[in-house]
Amino acid sequence: MYDDLKDKIWQLAEPIAVSEGMQLIHVECLKMHSRWVFRLFLDKEDGVSLDDCTTVSNQLGDVLDVHDLSRGPYTLEVSSPGLDRPISRDIDFERFKGATLKIKTRIKIDGVKKFQGTLLDYIEENGRRVVRIESAGKIFSIPKEEIVKANLVDETARPAEQ
Repeated sequence: MYDDLKDKIWQLAEPIAVSEGMQLIHVECLKMHSRWVFRLFLDKEDGVSLDDCTTVSNQLGDVLDVHDLSRGPYTLEVSSPGLDRPISRDIDFERFKGATLKIKTRIKIDGVKKFQGTLLDYIEENGRRVVRIESAGKIFSIPKEEIVKANLVDETARPAEQ
């Protein structure tokens, strides 16, 4: 259900974002105790403003109300990706090669579920998309469908090396 809901929201939100000159880069759906939280992240070349987020939120809120996907109350959060930008689209894995990522997987890969390291490559391997990351001195190949969450690591938050 979660993936279907996320896909439906993406299909409704993407044309709105594009019409406002932005890209929809990530959608999250979280089931809370009494409501859903729908979190959308937008980007554009010169940065996303509060007004941009408000415009998309107002339009999308109306569309979501008409479609009643959550079948109940929901909270809609629309924002820029920030320094710990979520990575989920193929284009983003390509774009951020060489960057530091945090990745959480559904299953253990070589005994590990949480990775932090350098994104080396994003390739097709045995008919599926695979993220190659160097973490803790080892290279891991992580199938994209096993990734629960991936984010850029804010390099500016690290202490300076001595």
